[in-house]
Amino acid sequence: MIYLDNAATTKVCREAADAAYYAMTEVFGNPSSLHRLGIEAEKLISFSKEIISGALGGQPSEIIFTSGATESNNLAISGLAENYGRRKKKIVTTAVEHPSVLEPMKKLAAKGYELTVVEPDENGEITEEALVSAVDGDTCLVSAMLVNNETGYVLPIERSFSRIKKLYPECLTHCDCVQGFMKLPIRVKSLSADAVSLSGHKIHAPKGVGALWIKKGVRVAPNVFGGGQQSGIRSGTEPVPLIYAFAKAVETLVPTLPQRYDHASEIRDYAVKKLSEAGVLINSKSSASPYILSVSLPQIKSETLLHFLESRDIYVSSGSACSKGKKSEVLEAFRLLDGIIDSTVRISTSFETSKSDIDTLAEAFKEASTTLVKSTKIRRV
Repeated sequence: MIYLDNAATTKVCREAADAAYYAMTEVFGNPSSLHRLGIEAEKLISFSKEIISGALGGQPSEIIFTSGATESNNLAISGLAENYGRRKKKIVTTAVEHPSVLEPMKKLAAKGYELTVVEPDENGEITEEALVSAVDGDTCLVSAMLVNNETGYVLPIERSFSRIKKLYPECLTHCDCVQGFMKLPIRVKSLSADAVSLSGHKIHAPKGVGALWIKKGVRVAPNVFGGGQQSGIRSGTEPVPLIYAFAKAVETLVPTLPQRYDHASEIRDYAVKKLSEAGVLINSKSSASPYILSVSLPQIKSETLLHFLESRDIYVSSGSACSKGKKSEVLEAFRLLDGIIDSTVRISTSFETSKSDIDTLAEAFKEASTTLVKSTKIRRV
């Protein structure tokens, strides 16, 4: 099997799996209980906050655990707007965000907020100037991702958020760092972010756990109410096995981030070369995250190509796994032509991806071009 869909989800690493099993079978108390098992469970949560906040350059008290990035994004956007949008009713995001950002933004707009959506320019770029100029004195919140999940495009968040904070200190900033965390070096101070969303299953931890980093002093209104766990921001008994597994995955990855980035860059460059030779169009920019590569094989529908590759035990995504086969609005926003969008698949690698995997993929693309497009010559467009 050649698994090239790591932007959708990753294989759980051994350290995370062992941590989850340990917490499920040995430290299974409710962390709110006052007996020994409860206290031991609470210690695992405290350890996890230290590890994850440390990887971001934050403090343990600034971490709130959630069910995943979708909840983290929803909590950040709705919670920040509720607390800071009473007087200032403008919110800003980009056209290339994940649905878990765009949809709550649209919900706020339906409630009376003024929503500004920054579009890529004619070169398919979300520029620093475009983001900054979208904000004014009436803006309460800006939410923009660090790395686009469909193309790997890296947005100019550090420069943009820094300028926004200097011009409008009361404007809150939120960054979806799901595709950047544990892949690119991320420090919340340099991001100039007030809130940062993370996901466990994108970094070799189990599904069902994520985190929201909230800068000390920033108030987020809860959208889940109950027993008051996690400072009342996210009530409910904490899933200790998932949280501990998330932390152990982070702890395992932190020391190897530079080596894994170099490996991903080498694999990406090799893939661009081999796939281009196979007649494949490269959609991702050279400056994109090396972990994600958007490609197209013109005249072959992406779903057809996906299943052709699957029949050869090669796994990729048709655009974003979250889109459920619908045409990608993100790729449209990035100004790809309809014919290219319809033929686009996403390759996303991990530290386990090898050059031989890419060789096999390139050969499969060549086979697809002759098998699926009988006598039609594929031309670059």
